[in-house]
Amino acid sequence: MKKLLCSIVCGFLVLMLCLSCTRKAEEEVSPIEGAAMSDEAAAPAGKVVELSYSIFFPPAHAQCKAGEDWAREIEKRTSGRVKINTFPGGTLTSAGECYDGVVKGISDIGMSCFAYTRGRFPVMEAVDLPMGYSSGMAATRAANEYYARIKPAELYDVHVLYIHAHGPGLLHTKRPVAKLEDLKGMKIRSTGLSAKLVEVLGGVPVAMPQPGTYEALQKGVVEGTFAPMETLKGWKQGEVIDYTTDCVSIGYTTAMFVVMNKDKWNSLPPEIQQIFTDVSAEYVDVHGKVWDDADTDGLAFNQEQQNTIISLSPEESARWEAAVKPVIDAYIKTVQAQGIDAEQNIAILKASIEKNGK
Repeated sequence: MKKLLCSIVCGFLVLMLCLSCTRKAEEEVSPIEGAAMSDEAAAPAGKVVELSYSIFFPPAHAQCKAGEDWAREIEKRTSGRVKINTFPGGTLTSAGECYDGVVKGISDIGMSCFAYTRGRFPVMEAVDLPMGYSSGMAATRAANEYYARIKPAELYDVHVLYIHAHGPGLLHTKRPVAKLEDLKGMKIRSTGLSAKLVEVLGGVPVAMPQPGTYEALQKGVVEGTFAPMETLKGWKQGEVIDYTTDCVSIGYTTAMFVVMNKDKWNSLPPEIQQIFTDVSAEYVDVHGKVWDDADTDGLAFNQEQQNTIISLSPEESARWEAAVKPVIDAYIKTVQAQGIDAEQNIAILKASIEKNGK
C-alpha cells in the first residue's frame, strides 16, 4: 500500500514538473517567436506605389517616348514596386498648368517648360537666353549643371528629377528672312524669353505653346515660329512653313523640367528615391541625344517638304548677335533687382555651355 501511495505521489510530482516546464517554455517562446509569427501573419503583401506622370508632348513625339522609357526603367529597377501611369499630350494637365499640377498633387510627376509660366522662374530663365547653343546635348547638360550649382529657391516647392533642353532655336517662316529688315513687323510665335528676341529683331511676338502652333501657322494667325529643327517633324510644323533661317549664332534653348510632388517624393523609401535619382541622372544624356537625333530628323523632314534653308552671312549674323545683346542685359538688370546675382549666374551658365559645347 505504501509503495502504491509513493508511486502515485511521485507520478503527480513528475506531471506537475512537466506542466511547469511546458508553461515556462511557452512563456519564453511567446514574446519573440510568437510575436514574430503574429507580425508575419499580419504583414500585408508589398504595396505598389502608383504614380501619375503628366507630359505635355504628344504621344508620338520622341521626347514623350523618352519620358515613358524613363518611367518603364523606374518600374524595372524597383522590381514593380513602383508603377507610373503616363498622360501625354497634356491630357491630365495642360502645358501651362503642368508645374502647378505637380505642386497641388493633380499629377505626381510632370514634364513641361519653365517658359510656359513666364516670370515665375527668374533664375532658370537664364538658360533660355540666346547664348548660341550648339546642340541639344550641350544645352541639356548645361541646364542640369547650372541647376545643380545654384539650386534656386524658386523650385523648392517640388523635387527636381532632371532637366532637358532642345538644340538651337531657329526661325521658321512662311516667307524668306535673310536679313533683319525682312523680319520687321512679322508675327512670330514665341515663348518666354524668345518673345523678347522676336521683339528686338523687329518682329511681333505672339505667345503660345507648341501644341497650338501648327494651326496658328496654317491659318495665318502667325507668320513664323522660333523653335528648334525638331519641331518641323515632331510637331509637323514643316508642313506649314516654307523657310528656315539658320541663325545659330543666337541659338537659344527652352529648358524643360521633370519634377515630382514634394510630399510624394518624401513618402518614398530611401532605396526607391535612390533609384529615381540614378535613372534620372542617366536620362540627362538620353534626352540630350534624343533632341539631337530629332533635330536631324527635323532637317530631313524639312527637306522632304522642299522648304528652303537660308544661311546668314557673317556680317548679317553679327548684326543679329548685336541686336539680341540687350535681351541679355535687360535680363541681368531685371533679375538683379530681385536680389539675384544674375551676372554670376550668367557666368556659371556660359562656362558650362562652353565646356559642353565642345
